[in-house]
Amino acid sequence: MESLLIYLVIMFICYLISRKLGDKREKFAFISTLTSLLVYAMVFIMGLRMGSNEEVTAGLTTIGLQATLITFMTVAGSMIFAVLVRKILHLNKYGLKEVVNNNNLSKVGAGTVEDNEAEEPKENGLKSSLIIVIVVIAGMLVGYLAIPKIFENLADFEELSSLGLSVCLCLLLAFVGFDLGKSGNIGAKFKSIGLKALLMPLAIIVGTLSAAAIFSLFSDMTLRECLAIGAGFGWYSLAPGVIMEAGHVTASAVSFLHNVMREMFAILVIPAVANKIGYFEATAIPGAPGMDVCLPIVEKSTNGEMAIYSLISGLILSLLVPVLVPFIIG
Repeated sequence: MESLLIYLVIMFICYLISRKLGDKREKFAFISTLTSLLVYAMVFIMGLRMGSNEEVTAGLTTIGLQATLITFMTVAGSMIFAVLVRKILHLNKYGLKEVVNNNNLSKVGAGTVEDNEAEEPKENGLKSSLIIVIVVIAGMLVGYLAIPKIFENLADFEELSSLGLSVCLCLLLAFVGFDLGKSGNIGAKFKSIGLKALLMPLAIIVGTLSAAAIFSLFSDMTLRECLAIGAGFGWYSLAPGVIMEAGHVTASAVSFLHNVMREMFAILVIPAVANKIGYFEATAIPGAPGMDVCLPIVEKSTNGEMAIYSLISGLILSLLVPVLVPFIIG
């Protein structure tokens, strides 16, 4: 919770700075390039950590299949229910309102330049996803082959890489705050979204848990275990520990891999999904990491309004994980 407050404060400060700069913000166009480089640096470090983690590498051959399958199913479930929410809100592919005029159904924004610009993808999603995949694989290979030889005590590497991730994340969220300041008054955006923002985490919760329940039908784990795994919503540092403490060793291992995979999978596919399927669906993919690790990627791949949906969803889901997982697993 302390880290979350730090992230929010950093974002808010950079947002205020951006709003104060006015026209001078155009001189900071290079921030977009820096954001991409920081994303690649962050996922490389994450790849290093995964490749050097014996629990992850060992699990890839034993329980990796189950973790992969439940990851695909929960992500798909979240996206399906996100489509339903988007239809309820009458939003088009780019998260803009759809209205009926004399020329039949058409897509319009709120009438501002920023809304019209939001209809165009910010970058080539497939290209960005491909680069991220390559960077992650490279990180995992280096982590598996080199890190154990460089660090006699892997705990030292964990501490160093954790610091690196924290620095990258703080910088990325600072840039997100700056971009939100460029895109307009965030207070007005919050006001315009209103209680509709609650529909996104609701879609993720229902989609994730429904998929986890279906997964239990052909898994050797119980319904309770599968639901607890899904209820981690991508928070791999908490849910596996709670499940392990309850005495479910296999489910804990699957939970760890699944939640790592959900976060990594989100990082990999958000740009492509936003580009080819829709902004709303892309925002539903990460779950809890939507408020921190995946927020810069959501903002870069979609628009400022979707970043707000992602931030609110991630915050709500993060607050629910320590409640739902213990309740479900008993």
